[in-house]
Amino acid sequence: MKLQQSKSKGKENMNNTREKKIKWKNAQMPEMNVKNVKGVTYLTYPAFEGVEGIVHGFSTRLGGVSQGIYTSMNLSFTRGDEESAVKENYRRIADAIGFSLDDLVTSDQTHTANVRKVTEADRGKGIRIPRDYTDVDGMITDVPGIVLATFYADCVPLYFIDPVHHAIGLSHSGWRGTVQKIGAVTVRKMTEEYGSDPKDILAAVGPSICQDCYEVSKDVAEEFRSAFAKEYRDRLFYRKENGKYQLNLWEANRIVFTEAGISEEHISMPGICTCCNPEFLFSHRASQGKRGNLAAFLGICGKK
Repeated sequence: MKLQQSKSKGKENMNNTREKKIKWKNAQMPEMNVKNVKGVTYLTYPAFEGVEGIVHGFSTRLGGVSQGIYTSMNLSFTRGDEESAVKENYRRIADAIGFSLDDLVTSDQTHTANVRKVTEADRGKGIRIPRDYTDVDGMITDVPGIVLATFYADCVPLYFIDPVHHAIGLSHSGWRGTVQKIGAVTVRKMTEEYGSDPKDILAAVGPSICQDCYEVSKDVAEEFRSAFAKEYRDRLFYRKENGKYQLNLWEANRIVFTEAGISEEHISMPGICTCCNPEFLFSHRASQGKRGNLAAFLGICGKK
């Protein structure tokens, strides 16, 4: 993608994050970069940083102004936080990652597999102007300057970049979205709208709950048993003595990517669990629902 790169680049500062003692799945080789820019800490993918013309990031709890259970970078207007604090948090995260809030377009997540094509007419919806759409868990666009945003506190962010056709996608995949394979829906939508070849797409699974932390009931496990081929079952879940199951949403979405035609070498994994890091990332399970929201951001740099 030969587009204008973001001008907001800051020196990485690990001091703030070291105090939080981040628990990586592979401590010897973290799979995401930790950035601290202008006092705001966020995560990025090494594979994406090499793509010219892309701005991206995943927020953490650090660098905002919210208080209490929302401390401190809460990006949700609907969980009871002060609106003025959330607005300031958005200003800070946008300034740190390097985009304008005027260009942000947000999802309206209800655990569907609905993917919306975002056009110039959508610029600013969800932040600057009200959304005129509902039930949107995924978005795609090829419009220069637009930045997509989706929201999390254990569910799985899915990122997509087509560097050939200058198109991107960003989707929210909880267990329902994963069973419905919203990742594959996103790839098909990019192919239909922009001519994307799955083999060209760079994809990533974002910070979310890991299998060790994600206990589910039998009915949820049965949904995955029905949705995925038998050969994958041992990689997706196992039954415990209490009759519950431990579910692997990371692996499930990796399988969804590969079945959609994305090359294994083009898939980045998070290596960091929201539930394992409740002081660094918001987690619904770890906080028993008393929390704010994280956000995934993905945009195409360029003039409007």
